[in-house]
Amino acid sequence: MAALGKHLLLELKDCDAVLLNDMDYLREALADVARLIGATVIKDSFYQFSPQGISGVVIIAESHISIHTWPEHSFAAVDIFTCGEVIEPAKAVKPLAERLKAKSTSFIELKRGVLIESPAAAGR
Repeated sequence: MAALGKHLLLELKDCDAVLLNDMDYLREALADVARLIGATVIKDSFYQFSPQGISGVVIIAESHISIHTWPEHSFAAVDIFTCGEVIEPAKAVKPLAERLKAKSTSFIELKRGVLIESPAAAGR
């Protein structure tokens, strides 16, 4: 059984609320963490909500890293989706938690595009 990609769903709790509302800081943090895990950064798009909160995505050649912040709750939700077998999205958890000064983290990792090879294809 093979999967096309890995999708990590990360919750960062008790983060620094000021950092969660700093769009330039988040843009740089996500891009730095992407490069740290070996991903290739293509471009990004971020949006600042009023009165607070940010949503953003860093597109990587291997897929994407996105973040949604709630500074008023010191909380950030992060998705890291990578295709292929080279990039391990779980390696981004610790450095991203450190960047946002999260006191608590939890995540799950899903296999995406699970392909079950048919008996006919296996016999080729």
